[in-house]
Amino acid sequence: CIGSKAEDWEVSESAARGAACGHFRGLCAHLAAELGALGALEEGAVLSAGDAEAEDCFLLELSGLLRDLYCPDRSLTTGNPATRLQAPGSGLRLLRFLCSELQAARLLSLRSPPAPSRAEVPDRELEIIQGELALTLQALGMPQPEPGTPASQLLREVQAKISHLLPSLPPGHLDPLLTQPLDASRWEALSALSSYLRDQYCYRRRLMLTRLDLTASAFHWTDRAQSQGAAMTNVLKPLRQGLAPESAISLAHVLASRADLSRLVPATGRAARLVTCCPINKVLMGPVPDRGGRPNELEAPMPSWQSRREAGHQRWGRKKKRR
Repeated sequence: CIGSKAEDWEVSESAARGAACGHFRGLCAHLAAELGALGALEEGAVLSAGDAEAEDCFLLELSGLLRDLYCPDRSLTTGNPATRLQAPGSGLRLLRFLCSELQAARLLSLRSPPAPSRAEVPDRELEIIQGELALTLQALGMPQPEPGTPASQLLREVQAKISHLLPSLPPGHLDPLLTQPLDASRWEALSALSSYLRDQYCYRRRLMLTRLDLTASAFHWTDRAQSQGAAMTNVLKPLRQGLAPESAISLAHVLASRADLSRLVPATGRAARLVTCCPINKVLMGPVPDRGGRPNELEAPMPSWQSRREAGHQRWGRKKKRR
């Protein structure tokens, strides 16, 4: 950090005194604490400034800290820990190394921010997780957990219940659709294919949603819709907001898919028609006007012959030369 001349002189004076200076120990402890908060240090790898009698403890903790950070300065990592900071300029080199590590940790934290804790998870996501968990327990016939039940205990109970129910299923009921082992090259190919399909589905969904918006706006053009425009918008708006162009299918769905997903059922089959048949299928359209649109039934008109004299009167003659 760059401060005033007085602050720079104070830091240089403290670094020259080394571990015997409480201000120097406090500055190193503060830098180590920020590194630990950013996840650059293992849990428990901190420095304690302490009082004047804690110099030996500080030097031992500093030795382990520099070892965890892979400090390249051999004079700070080798030899007797009690004499490493006695060489001229060693304190400033230590501060410079800790500051550079802190700058790098801050840059890395901007690129990949830490995962949010449970308290930082939005309420909407917590509701979704709780809803999915409730449906899972209901499907397994398990009671709802008591408030304060640890997640690890709940997962163990769910796993035990699933292991108990698996033998009662018919053979091949849960065979996976993906049977080949995935190495690095197959993972890469599968990820590339998933990204390509996701983009294609997104383009098509955007096209369909654009057509939907245009069709909905066309209903507002009629004279009758002038008085019902607000009511139509209130009905359509919540339905339209739930339609997102992005697909929610990921690689996790591919890994969780089962073999029965590849079974093709004809849309006109008897079993399929039991769930797709509705009264509107019995409505027949009446006669509609012929709109044409069949070029193969039209004959091209024959060109008519016309003489040049009938087509137009044009005078032919020599042009007079300009003098």
